[in-house]
Amino acid sequence: MTDRTATAKTRTQPDLRGWLIGSVIAVTGALIAGQALGQDGPLIQSHGFSSFGELQRPEGFTHFDYVNVDAPKGGEISIWTQGTFDHLNPYETQAGRPGALSNISFERLMRAPADEVDVSYCYLCTSLEYPEDQSYVIFHLRDDVTFSDGTPMTANDVAFTHNLFITQGTPSFASIVSQMLPQVEVIDDHTIRFEIGEGFDPSDGISQAGATLVMSQAWYEETGNRLDEARTEISPGTGPYMVTDFDLSRRIIIGRNENFWGADHPLNVGHNNFDQIRVEYFADTTAAFEAFKAGEFTFRLENSSLTWATGYDFPNRNEGYVVQETIANGALPRAGGFTFNMTLEKFQDRRVREAIGLMYNFTWTNETLQYGLFRQRESFWQGSDLAASGVPEGLELEYLQSVADLIDPSILTDEVTVPHTSTERQLDRRNLRRASTLLDEAGWIAGDDGIRRMNGEALTVEFLSPTPSYDRIVLPYISNLERLGIEANYNRVDPSQYTERTRAFQFDLIIDSYRNGLVEGESLGQRYGSDGVGDVFNPAHYTNPAVDALIENVVSAGTLAEMQAGVRAIDRVMRHDLFIIPNWYLADHWTAYFDMYRHPETIPPYDLGYLTFWWYDEDAAQALRDAGVIR
Repeated sequence: MTDRTATAKTRTQPDLRGWLIGSVIAVTGALIAGQALGQDGPLIQSHGFSSFGELQRPEGFTHFDYVNVDAPKGGEISIWTQGTFDHLNPYETQAGRPGALSNISFERLMRAPADEVDVSYCYLCTSLEYPEDQSYVIFHLRDDVTFSDGTPMTANDVAFTHNLFITQGTPSFASIVSQMLPQVEVIDDHTIRFEIGEGFDPSDGISQAGATLVMSQAWYEETGNRLDEARTEISPGTGPYMVTDFDLSRRIIIGRNENFWGADHPLNVGHNNFDQIRVEYFADTTAAFEAFKAGEFTFRLENSSLTWATGYDFPNRNEGYVVQETIANGALPRAGGFTFNMTLEKFQDRRVREAIGLMYNFTWTNETLQYGLFRQRESFWQGSDLAASGVPEGLELEYLQSVADLIDPSILTDEVTVPHTSTERQLDRRNLRRASTLLDEAGWIAGDDGIRRMNGEALTVEFLSPTPSYDRIVLPYISNLERLGIEANYNRVDPSQYTERTRAFQFDLIIDSYRNGLVEGESLGQRYGSDGVGDVFNPAHYTNPAVDALIENVVSAGTLAEMQAGVRAIDRVMRHDLFIIPNWYLADHWTAYFDMYRHPETIPPYDLGYLTFWWYDEDAAQALRDAGVIR
């Protein structure tokens, strides 16, 4: 017998943008393992939680199947990121740039494996229990968890952290979670109860409670620090690593927590194998790649098709000291592309957005500039059961009919919107003619000089970017837009200015993305609903009352089919709205590393795990040192 839950779970690699807290819902639901008698009747007890499926692993399992339980501990892995940082508080999202991996010390009550969808297991807890109506959830905490300063973690720390995020966290997060979990009760030092708010799917509430981070109450009270301030002090965490050194805007050193309580925990066996993680900062990708070739850092997750196809012809690679490896990626690709600033009046007309989108030629770009290595993204949930296809039918159609007065009628009858097709010529004249017609209809008329104007004002588009990586992609696109009569330009700014401008929505178009999950719930509102407008999780500032209403169907879903149909309806509406021009996605990880790192033979689908369950081969590293390749 199983129960249900509807949440958003996103599988991604460690995020080097330390400011991103993540989805409102980060873990998911439970298999009934037994029952106990509570004051309101029988309580369901379990070691894990799953919304619509069953847990693969029984109570008492010893480790995840995909790890090497005999992986040695030791060595360093060094990686890179671009830009600068001026503080180390990952949960301050309004000013400055937090350092990479500055959230690495903090752990959640429950944790998800890398090979199961919509599943999490007790981690800082030993078990959870809740009544059949899921109106509350009780977590029984471990009694051996300690912070990095050696002090014990208790239920008071859990409650304190929950309330800290409610009062000082990201506004959209605080607004939703304060309603979803309106009351937290510390029963004793190792037992805590979360009340689930009315109007929310209770299983979402259980999921969010399990996603609670834990910080030290004593540290915050002693220091007087706030969650929402920029600072270089980091509160003690319970995790296996902690920031041990840093040089602002240059590097961050992550070292072992010598007081780590959980080395032998089943969820940690085969994990946390490196003694040290070093993050090097570079101003741009070119400088970073040259540093990698010289061995200044030793692991690189490649994102440039040009570099992947042509850049790895260098001595250390040719002599076998550097491994270049493609590894399958089963995670949901980010919903990315050229993202409109939907606060601007000129982009309120869908015809303008469609016309601008028609000038992006994926076929030519991929074949000519990206070596044919990418695929064109269509859905916000690309390649999954949540992606809309064909014409709507069944429950998905019923959901769409419920908002028929809020959407274009064609959404109910036509095949789902897909990115336009293009020829292998940079400028597709068929798309140019269609775009020209759309702008004429929208009132943007080309003058004698070819520039499109309305009421004397030219139609302008600025592409904003913090990196030269997109130069060769954007510049031909700008050329196409100029042929359409749009005054387009490309403005590359430093990362700090980019952060400041995008947070203030001072841009026209950027290349950005949304992070979605294979199971969705309340966090949809933070990303695509009115709750998330103006938030860092909604880079387009997108909102649509129809999507707001459809999100409620997902939140209240009682079955997997209901959740999937609800998300497909949302996918269909958002694809029609064209607030992002879909670009490309990659179904693989492109990895390059000095030949001293090892990984399991089979990588799980939802996490590459290079910082977690890869390991260091000391003999291989010594051979590289002997050859003078690394120091």
